[in-house]
Amino acid sequence: MYNVRSMKAEEFISDEEIRETLAYADANKENVALIDEIIAKAKLGKGLNHREASVLLACEIPEKTEEVYKLAEQIKKDYYGNRIVLFAPLYLSNYCVNGCVYCPYHLKNKHIARKKLTQEDIVKEVTALQDMGHKRLAIEAGEDPVNNPIEYILECINTIYSIKHKNGAIRRVNVNIAATTVENYRRLKEAGIGTYILFQETYHKKNYEELHPTGPKRDYAYHTEAMDRAMEGGIDDVGLGVLFGLDKYRYEFAGLLMHAEHLEAVHGVGPHTISVPRIKHADDIDPTAFDNSIDDETFAKICALIRVSVPYTGMIISTRESQAVREKVLPLGVSQISGASRTSVGGYAEPEVEEEVTSEQFDVSDQRTLDEVVNWLIKLGYIPSFCTACYREGRTGDRFMELCKNMQILNCCHPNALMTLKEYLEDYASEETRKIGMKLIERELEKIPNPKVKQTASDHIHDIAEGKRDFRF
Repeated sequence: MYNVRSMKAEEFISDEEIRETLAYADANKENVALIDEIIAKAKLGKGLNHREASVLLACEIPEKTEEVYKLAEQIKKDYYGNRIVLFAPLYLSNYCVNGCVYCPYHLKNKHIARKKLTQEDIVKEVTALQDMGHKRLAIEAGEDPVNNPIEYILECINTIYSIKHKNGAIRRVNVNIAATTVENYRRLKEAGIGTYILFQETYHKKNYEELHPTGPKRDYAYHTEAMDRAMEGGIDDVGLGVLFGLDKYRYEFAGLLMHAEHLEAVHGVGPHTISVPRIKHADDIDPTAFDNSIDDETFAKICALIRVSVPYTGMIISTRESQAVREKVLPLGVSQISGASRTSVGGYAEPEVEEEVTSEQFDVSDQRTLDEVVNWLIKLGYIPSFCTACYREGRTGDRFMELCKNMQILNCCHPNALMTLKEYLEDYASEETRKIGMKLIERELEKIPNPKVKQTASDHIHDIAEGKRDFRF
């Protein structure tokens, strides 16, 4: 039985409820009166529930889809402005005891290169990342209690935060590791992590178990209830995601929104981020073996509807996607992207050569340097942001959500983005990027509505040019 407030996975992600939702969506996908009613509700900026959003996803009326796209673009501007936050993944280890059939890290894969970073390796990798200009990392590791225990993860976090190189520093470490205990989540919180990220992969329980035939990850309930344990452990910023292509996208979409609704209902705080990865080619993995892949247009529609349905959430798109796809979905709701990513274990200080046996988790479609990505974003009219201020000022969980929902972005996140962009331009940018970036900053300063905030931001940007760093509102 469906119960959004239940702490049992099969009740807050109810298969029966999802199937009824999909049937309802099919029955009403051409019901223009209802569709208009749902879009009108979405325009209020308070979100949609999984049933309402599923109707819009099923709807194939072109002009209604266009309405959704325009609305998604407006909501993105209202809640997040024209900022795009940049980060990089850092893979610590690809040792893994699970048998996930869609991941090259699976236990039975004997020809992938197994690697694990030492603390000395991490110093080299993070120094290389700092030299690019990165300030925010997402650390990743396979599930292996022997090779990758929680103590190893905590040591890595401590090492990352300790590295200060020239003007560089990693100011926020987000963590994407396997579901764990409340006590371990407390330890991660104490280590100073930002967001805890865990992809559900698929919300379809039967298929989930088939896709995870062996290993601790096979426990659907333990995995699905991880966010509740994380929040119990004091982590108030959590990130959801499904791997589109493993199951029917409409089923996954409904399940994803139900999970967001559950977190909001139980904890008063929905997901800080939602990621939208699609299955990609990797060592020992052929994406064509999964018959639920989605085309770019459907992918764009999903992105738009996540933004419309969960307006407050950050939306992440990785380098799994090409430049063209990224450009298509940026205006539809995406607020975070990775730049110059390596999905191998290490690979920043010394990139893997193609002839070697790879340790990559998946093929990277966007191969550009960070400066090329920053330059591209500026030319598109976005502010590349390296900001981590909210976390370091304690504006997490419901405090961040209040800021976001009250649309105070222009007086807080907007100037923070400009100041961190100025740091990047001074310390790391190419000459062309520096020139167009400064013009962008000048234009964007004028958009800050509070005169005092505008003046302070302008003063800090001048101070950054004089060698000072790390200002924040």
